Amino acid sequence: MATSRIDYSGSFQPFHIEAESVRFTLPPNAVRVRPNGIEFHSPKAFPVWHEMTVALQAPGAGRKLRCSGVVVACDGNRHSGYAVSLLFLNLSRQSSEQLAVLACAYSL
Repeated sequence: MATSRIDYSGSFQPFHIEAESVRFTLPPNAVRVRPNGIEFHSPKAFPVWHEMTVALQAPGAGRKLRCSGVVVACDGNRHSGYAVSLLFLNLSRQSSEQLAVLACAYSL
């Protein structure tokens, strides 16, 4: 019996973070995707309960997934950056499924 592994090389898209007047793009290796949110390293601090919108793109999919959520944790300092945890809210069933696929893909 032969086994195979899915090749995700080159298929990950950058993550686009948008919050009011702040916009930045993160490489895929700087983001941890979870089934109900994401964790990322930011050069800027965000207050807890701050609302944000994130644009995600699943590997091999042409459609971007836009998720809104709130910051539930932001730890760090201005010298080393901040570890931000974002919890997504009001996800549709289809968006939840796409996020679960991303969470599996990015945990490889």
